[in-house]
Amino acid sequence: MSLNEQAMAVCNEMANDVKDLSCAVSLVADARIIDAGIDQLGSIHAGIKLAQASMANLGSVHAVPGHIGQVATPQIVVSINQPVAACMASQYAGWQICVNEYFAMGSGPMRAAYGKEPLYDHIGWREDPRCVVGILETEEQPTNQVISYLAESCRVNPQNITLIAARTASLAGGVQVVARSVETAMHKLHELGFDLHRVIGGLGQAPLPPVAEDHLTAIGRTNDAILYGARCTLYVTGDDQSLNKVGEQLPSSASNDYGQPFAEIFKRYNHDFYKIDPMLFSPAVVCLQNIETGTTRTVGQTNTDVLTHSFF
Repeated sequence: MSLNEQAMAVCNEMANDVKDLSCAVSLVADARIIDAGIDQLGSIHAGIKLAQASMANLGSVHAVPGHIGQVATPQIVVSINQPVAACMASQYAGWQICVNEYFAMGSGPMRAAYGKEPLYDHIGWREDPRCVVGILETEEQPTNQVISYLAESCRVNPQNITLIAARTASLAGGVQVVARSVETAMHKLHELGFDLHRVIGGLGQAPLPPVAEDHLTAIGRTNDAILYGARCTLYVTGDDQSLNKVGEQLPSSASNDYGQPFAEIFKRYNHDFYKIDPMLFSPAVVCLQNIETGTTRTVGQTNTDVLTHSFF
């Protein structure tokens, strides 16, 4: 079963349960749109389904109690058995969708059908599916022109497209970003030149921030949740020497931009993601467990001060 087909099963569950999830389903140019946080309120459970769809249903996502200092703060916990497929081929938000005035960060397995990102030259997993599923982190509903662009890019008919859309400043949108603790570690390893196929599983958790009143604040809080609050464990194979080589560079604290709330960093670079040190985008803490040698190495630390300043 393709990545897109596996994600479609989650979308069908959402479409059959929109009332309880506080979502809505509509058609735009014959494509199915699940509104999980644009015009609809959405919910934590909608965000969990959204996150599962984004990783092609190859992982589990849960919300559990937690705290930052004395403030109750839920944690989003993910467990992934095929991290290259789930995180890199599917969940990674690697497709900037720009059509006229419309913009969205695109993730989910439709990226594997599009297949134009250089990442796929390294990991494989390009697909030619019958149907596609995409996640849109956006402020607006997709337009007819957006659907035409996606249909052409993914080589499918519009009626075979399902998109789940949510603002970052929404319950579901926040959950799907914070559910990227393992994905950000995987992407950082890729940037460091590590063979991702040595990672055979991952567990991660990160605090779910309060829903922000505006888009920029939401971007700041959700990024801080990962950079300063996420902890993940990666189960790896192979030699320890190469793990030691990448270890110190793996957590967010290895970046020169580390230490301030992300909103302040973002403002300093005139809201241009590409000017920020790419080494910043990784979890606060990463534990590497070598299942062949039995060694464990943990790098990084959480930063409660920054999280408190950002969230509350």
